[in-house]
Amino acid sequence: MNLEILTPDKKVFEGEVTAVTVPGTLGSFQILKDHAAIISTLEDGEVIIKANKADEQRFFIKGGVVEAIHNKVVVLAEGIA
Repeated sequence: MNLEILTPDKKVFEGEVTAVTVPGTLGSFQILKDHAAIISTLEDGEVIIKANKADEQRFFIKGGVVEAIHNKVVVLAEGIA
């Protein structure tokens, strides 16, 4: 699936991933391929990106929103720490 992480200033990440974990308002949750469509607010916390079993990247965001639909995930973060 395709993931984009955007802030008001710049595009932080864009690429194909196998999983992304985001800090939802009611707790962190993971989005995988073919996830049901979802829009959720995000708290300050860590976004964990897995491109494959060995490759993992982490970003600390300052709140925002995530949308996932048709294997495209967009994280609109207020900022990156």
